[in-house]
Amino acid sequence: MLKNWIIQNTDFSESDILEFHQSLNGYFKDIHLTRLLAVRTGLSTEKARNFLRPKLENLHDPFLFNDMKKAVDRLEKAFENNEKILVYGDYDVDGTTAVALVYSFLKEFYPLNILYYIPDRYTEGYGVSFKGVDFAAENNCTLIIALDCGIKDNARIEYANYKGIDFIVCDHHTPGLELPKAVAVLDAKRSDNTYPFDELSGCGVGFKFMQALCIRRKIPLENLLKYVDLTAVSIGSDIVPIVDENRILAYYGLKKLNENPLTCFKALKKEAKLDGKNITMTDSVFMIGPRINAAGRIHLGRDAVRLLTTQDETEAEKFAKEISDYNRTRKDLDRSITAEALQKLEGTENNSTTVVYGENWHKGVVGIVASRLTETYFRPTIVFTKIGETLTGSARSVSDFNLYEAVDSCREFLTAFGGHKFAAGLNLKFENFEPFAQKFEDYVKSHILPSQKNPEIRIEQELDFKSVTEDFYNRLKEFEPFGPGNPEPVFCTRGVTDMGSKIVGSDKRHLRLEVVDQTGITKIGIAFGKADFYDKIRTKEPFDICYTLDLNVFNGISSVQLVVKDIKTGVE
Repeated sequence: MLKNWIIQNTDFSESDILEFHQSLNGYFKDIHLTRLLAVRTGLSTEKARNFLRPKLENLHDPFLFNDMKKAVDRLEKAFENNEKILVYGDYDVDGTTAVALVYSFLKEFYPLNILYYIPDRYTEGYGVSFKGVDFAAENNCTLIIALDCGIKDNARIEYANYKGIDFIVCDHHTPGLELPKAVAVLDAKRSDNTYPFDELSGCGVGFKFMQALCIRRKIPLENLLKYVDLTAVSIGSDIVPIVDENRILAYYGLKKLNENPLTCFKALKKEAKLDGKNITMTDSVFMIGPRINAAGRIHLGRDAVRLLTTQDETEAEKFAKEISDYNRTRKDLDRSITAEALQKLEGTENNSTTVVYGENWHKGVVGIVASRLTETYFRPTIVFTKIGETLTGSARSVSDFNLYEAVDSCREFLTAFGGHKFAAGLNLKFENFEPFAQKFEDYVKSHILPSQKNPEIRIEQELDFKSVTEDFYNRLKEFEPFGPGNPEPVFCTRGVTDMGSKIVGSDKRHLRLEVVDQTGITKIGIAFGKADFYDKIRTKEPFDICYTLDLNVFNGISSVQLVVKDIKTGVE
């Protein structure tokens, strides 16, 4: 698929960059790094310092949240009255890490009266369930802390109120027209929000709630930071922007994940063969997060919390192996359902959307399949399966297209939906599938921009290979953790020439590139899935490449290699 290369433009002149470069007192040798920093921080040396060296003291005051005082007051009342508390969360990575953090922290000083609950994806569905409220009532819980859910569960929360159970909602999803009747609603996406940052993960909101409790009870923040690696994993897996507080929490969470991880992560790192490796956000997203997610997808989300809360190393290794087995099952289902969906979609190449349904598709993987189909067709995608008499679907967006608004425009056909700009979950009756699919197609066709119809590669700068040194790579590592809001820099070099590239891999799908640029410097790179370009680049005609950088270590010798994202030749 043809990709649009978008070169990052800035409002800074060369004299602005040079002045900023000088103000950093020689921190960077290469001015290209200074340009990268300016894009992320403006020309402020203070912002640059905070970006390169995130500080815990720059975390916002949690009491700036609407209702935070009410939430802490109600929690303290529960302590004083020896009430039973239920910590309730969603079954995905964000929800299970949030439950593990709040449950583990509260259990340290309130061990006898705290329980946790994760709904069954298949029998209860997303969010607060009537069954979960009944569980709380049966166990004499009078307070439920809902994490990563609850903001649109008004009916279930009213049911809890009827049973004499109070709710504190800690969520980060977009509210409905009315907030639920909870004692406190901590959600920075409220229309009356007073909190300075509205992109926390669900686990991040739970962290802020516990931070407020620390302030109230004069508990050292270090007691809470024992669990900050849970927050980092949630930030990466829930694809929230790694800016502001998320950057601070991700930075310290990854630091802990590498230096002194929780028992659960020691076991998961071993299971994922990450022992001895410096864990990056990419590792967290692709190696750790999917294993945690697989518990709720294939079996029960509480299996993930059981692992995330244990302090016993033998138990942790056993539980980590179990959820890794679930992950292998998930991969098999993902492959087979994606293949079946692609068959169903033959002949839809001219559509503006992908909406597909399979009666027996596993609900736990429809979101992953939606992502796969988005990669194939690059258009807003919804994959449905049947649960009882209801179709339940997972939706994924493309580029900057607002998926939530598109789904919301079809609300008359839905029994429930929720989500955000890039992803959503929704339910509808079977008879409404066709009219929904048609209205969704019509809305997207009339609202999507031409620039949103092809995948984009945003390129930060053009480089000559003389800049691609090990020192440049090491200084670039200081920009981590990468993710939305702080993407890993993609560079491009134009007019390179092949010097002996090879097709590699057991399936012969990849290229090992050996190319020379116009300054005469040769670099080695890997281009995954790009073997089709082999004949085009072997013509000795110059071509352009865009890439990220990685460190390759072979026989004890390290060198910077190019991880090639795309190739543009004169032969398209």
